[in-house]
Amino acid sequence: MVIFGCAVLRGGRPSPMLQRRVLAATALEDREPLYVPTGALGRHPPSEAQVMARLLRERGIPDARITLEETGNDTLSSVRAVARLLRDHAGPVYVATSGFHQPRCVLLLRLAGVPARRTKAPKPVANPLLRWYWRLREIPAVPYDAALMLWRRR
Repeated sequence: MVIFGCAVLRGGRPSPMLQRRVLAATALEDREPLYVPTGALGRHPPSEAQVMARLLRERGIPDARITLEETGNDTLSSVRAVARLLRDHAGPVYVATSGFHQPRCVLLLRLAGVPARRTKAPKPVANPLLRWYWRLREIPAVPYDAALMLWRRR
């Protein structure tokens, strides 16, 4: 289960979107998945991956089932790092992220050779303007990141 990161607030608090992504990841009814929270240190410490690992532990997930990926500072670099990390992983890899972000994450992981699958997306933000902002932001990001991924595979 790859959980894509997003903002950490001042004092190391998770943003509401980050919390929703972790909740979506733990809602999957898989027996004992390996959780791979992604995300480097942003504006406020600690790293996004560390904050998500803390939230996972608070939900009863043992450390043995959490592997941090703290080098990714954007979606593409997180995907590339996860692909290296899960190179020998057998079976599907589920993606936990916001609904607007899932298509790009799944596509990039598949282009990287990871058999990625979607999970149920968390509840979106209430503000419709924010929802459209995030959706519209994905329009140029999907082909741009896909082209970069394909270019680097050559």
